[in-house]
Amino acid sequence: MRRPVIAGNWKMYKTISEALELVRQLKVRVSDCKDRDIVVCPSFTALRSVYEIIKDSNIKLGAQNLYPQKEGAYTGEISPVMLKDVGCDYVILGHSERRTYIKETDEFINKKVKIALSIGLTPIVCIGETLEQREKGLTESIVKTQFEGSFAGLDKEMVLKIIIAYEPVWAIGTGKTATPEDADYVQGFIRGLIKNRYDEETAANVRIQYGGSVKPENIDELMKKENIDGVLVGGASLNFESFVRIVKFQ
Repeated sequence: MRRPVIAGNWKMYKTISEALELVRQLKVRVSDCKDRDIVVCPSFTALRSVYEIIKDSNIKLGAQNLYPQKEGAYTGEISPVMLKDVGCDYVILGHSERRTYIKETDEFINKKVKIALSIGLTPIVCIGETLEQREKGLTESIVKTQFEGSFAGLDKEMVLKIIIAYEPVWAIGTGKTATPEDADYVQGFIRGLIKNRYDEETAANVRIQYGGSVKPENIDELMKKENIDGVLVGGASLNFESFVRIVKFQ
């Protein structure tokens, strides 16, 4: 059975003091959750401080991005080696906001995935369609293209170390949410892509999260679906009570 993974993406929110206040409370309230993985992804500035609070707990640290080089003259970027050094176990890659605002391509994301794996970080690789693409009936085509580009050159041992996050762009920060049935259908489609490229066993073991306006009101129904192995939470992870409720899904 695939182990659920609940990850909070704090985006460009939370000062260091605010981040520490949240994880201090979170650490206490979710200490009894032993059957699922819990990840928080603060801004770069708060990573080390947050790690010092959660390092002996059941909460793991993730970053929101990396640059696909171990070091070099890349002003303003951060390397996977640096992320490991501050205590990260996970890294979010290919988030729709980076695809949209920073114009990241599947090829560039693929480079990030490969270097993250080589350093021992677990990539959370995001794929998903826009509202316009959805309305044109292009969901499966877009998801397939992003999957194939982002996972190019990866063998099945690599893929088994990756978490995929299906995040329909139209449901991120909009208050709109794909129905549990819609999310499960697309995530089943993604599982089919994995099966076609690798094999049935690999497809059965890769974890696929849902991301897009996840909140306490819909978490239980989402997590009942066969192909939903966890959630990548945005806004609701910034609020202590709502994130605790999501982590403690029924």
